[in-house]
Amino acid sequence: MSAEEYAEIRAGVTAICADFPGAYWRDLDTQQQYPEAFVAALTKAGYLAALIPEEYGGAGLPLRAASVILEAIHASGCNAAACHAQLYIMGTLLRHGSPAQKQRFLPKIASGDLRLQAFAVTEPSTGTDTTQLKTRAERKGDRYVVHGQKVWTSRALQSDLMMLLARTGPAAQAKRRGDGLSVFLVDLRQSIGKGLEIRPLPAMINHNTTEIFFDGLEIPAENLIGEEGKGFRYILDGMNAERILIASEALGDARWFIRTAVDYAKTRIVFDRPIGQNQGVQFPLARAHAETEAAELMVRKAATLFDAGEDCGPEANMAKLLAADASWHAGEACLQTHGGFGLAREYDIERKWRETRLFQIAPISTNLILAYLGEHVLDLPRSY
Repeated sequence: MSAEEYAEIRAGVTAICADFPGAYWRDLDTQQQYPEAFVAALTKAGYLAALIPEEYGGAGLPLRAASVILEAIHASGCNAAACHAQLYIMGTLLRHGSPAQKQRFLPKIASGDLRLQAFAVTEPSTGTDTTQLKTRAERKGDRYVVHGQKVWTSRALQSDLMMLLARTGPAAQAKRRGDGLSVFLVDLRQSIGKGLEIRPLPAMINHNTTEIFFDGLEIPAENLIGEEGKGFRYILDGMNAERILIASEALGDARWFIRTAVDYAKTRIVFDRPIGQNQGVQFPLARAHAETEAAELMVRKAATLFDAGEDCGPEANMAKLLAADASWHAGEACLQTHGGFGLAREYDIERKWRETRLFQIAPISTNLILAYLGEHVLDLPRSY
């Protein structure tokens, strides 16, 4: 089913990915390096500008097209984590930025002259409880002065620009959770060493993630996106897109795992028969395939609703939940099918296995999606 839609885009992305085989990613893993060449190739081909309107130099494509781009990257064995944020961060600037901000930044982002890959939201003490974040931005004349800390801000050291969510109004005075938060576009090139420090945060997967410290960083007031105090609502707009796009990556992972496992199960001979003939090997792969196809339908539905401008909160969350589960189950089946070889780095399975495990946690955990569905879809009492 998936190959029928946006076939030209799928083929183009797959062709680029063919130039970046497993050895490329394994080497990056060893060195904990950012895939500069891979990101440059995607940028040059215009795929990272897919959602930017044509008037600003982008392709002006719908979210579904971006979904296909990310799925194809992951289905090829590559990883879009190095650049996917540019697609979903873009929504806040596109929908809530001023004409001057769009004209100033979007053409250069589309051309690759500027890289917008970092989104500073999560904090050490609040985690997913975004409305209670403590990083504050105080207005002083024509500037905001920022103090605080962020964590798990990936790609901050590889970006020119960073989206920042900070508190501009006291939480105690907020009428609704989320009031008093604002969004800023930070020029990292002018900020590092001037009230902003970025430290690498080594992790199980090579996502080039960091923790960020703000100590009197000054941000021009003109870099405030939209209205002061309404930032949380702005990023909520983009969270549905983020969930749909991350779900698409999970779908790609699931397809890679299933294809890799099936190919191996057909040719690996043990006890004079291919191991794929054994139901213990065959059934987990068949179930993973069924889960993946079902998850894709929800991803398509969520993207269709999003592109039509309709509410898609439940569908976007279910798409992320189902696709993350499908990719994890496919990864487990693939690893088990390969036995000990699944742990050998040269097969790339353990790398992809580590990468797809993240989807159970980020950008929102499975349990929080279930809590959302319980409260907002099933009308059950709030569980947290």
